[in-house]
Amino acid sequence: MDVIIERACGMDVHKDNITACIITPEGKEIETFSTKTLFLIQLVDWVKKHRCTHVAMESTSVYWKPIVNLLEAEDVEFLVVNAQHIKSVPGRKTDVKDAEWIAKLLRHGLLRASFIPDRNQRELRELVRYRRSIIEERARQHNRIQKVLEGANIKLGSVVSDIMGVSARDMLHAIADGENDPEKLANFARRTMRMKKDELKLALQGYISDHQRLMIKTILTHIDFLTEQIDMLDQEVANRVSIYQEDVECLDSIPGIATRMAEQMLAELGTDIKNQFPSASQMCSWAGLVPGNNESAGKRKSSKTKNGNKYLKSALIEAAHSVRGSKNYLGALYRRTAARKGKKRAGIVVAHAILRISYYLLTRKEMYVDLGEDYFDKQKQQSIVRHSLRRLESLGYTVSIVEPEAS
Repeated sequence: MDVIIERACGMDVHKDNITACIITPEGKEIETFSTKTLFLIQLVDWVKKHRCTHVAMESTSVYWKPIVNLLEAEDVEFLVVNAQHIKSVPGRKTDVKDAEWIAKLLRHGLLRASFIPDRNQRELRELVRYRRSIIEERARQHNRIQKVLEGANIKLGSVVSDIMGVSARDMLHAIADGENDPEKLANFARRTMRMKKDELKLALQGYISDHQRLMIKTILTHIDFLTEQIDMLDQEVANRVSIYQEDVECLDSIPGIATRMAEQMLAELGTDIKNQFPSASQMCSWAGLVPGNNESAGKRKSSKTKNGNKYLKSALIEAAHSVRGSKNYLGALYRRTAARKGKKRAGIVVAHAILRISYYLLTRKEMYVDLGEDYFDKQKQQSIVRHSLRRLESLGYTVSIVEPEAS
């Protein structure tokens, strides 16, 4: 094979050490470095000393990030490669051989770099992903407080739709402070909740102990703290995406996509969509929202969706399930697919549709225009007319179609 890159460096990255192999026309050299910043600087200097133009490494967890942070400032091109693209070779079971193998593949141009966004987008990604993890933790705390109430024979969740609503929170705080009287607790109901006072009295009659009161109080305090952190992160993310407000508004116009979701999509996809993804199909493939392609000897095997960006994929599927009852094109698509293939596949299909729509909106700088809930009905109607027309003509009839007059 021809040598494409004369001076290449392959790195086998681990948590505590990095084995690097440099291959040049003068020969091969292998060194091992610690992952502490001081030694990483020595590693970069060692690479520059040998005038390497390209460095390749596997995308091992987050251990590649410190190296990339240093290489970005230098005139060295780096490739962070999917580990699946560097398959294990029998007998190659040491770090030295791993690094040497990566360097050889790099020299011959056989490696394909993964998409590594710039520093600003990486920072935005970290903020958005951390915000999502805190939101999920808050949801777990909501479930936990419901579990404590069930253990105390209090059925508040069976009466109120949101156990963390204003009225329910006042009741929970009163319970945590030692209130036992169901009549007094039911009086905390506000607005339409007051119509359920009789049901609340029955639901709030239970046997709660001191340790359960302490747990409720602790959980409520934790929820308030998490809410403050989410608000702080919301502000920081909003400031960082303020220059891309037009893109946020375009995404926000899609049913199922709110501002927070639009921010997450921009963080994962980036803002230069057209240059990063040549087509909508490639963007959907990168996100893991397309069927797998597995065929051998004329037999089609499992075609489950491929692995992709798990953060973007899960968020889009969540948005897809949220439109299942909507009276629009996406809602009709969900219900139509769910009737034939089930809800899980319907979620994937609608998530794929949302991502394709997002691609065209972001590249054309347009707002979403809905096709309507009756889109598929109209398509089916036209199909029936065409089929009937062909059948009649095959029997020798001459048919002319006249559109009905608008009433």
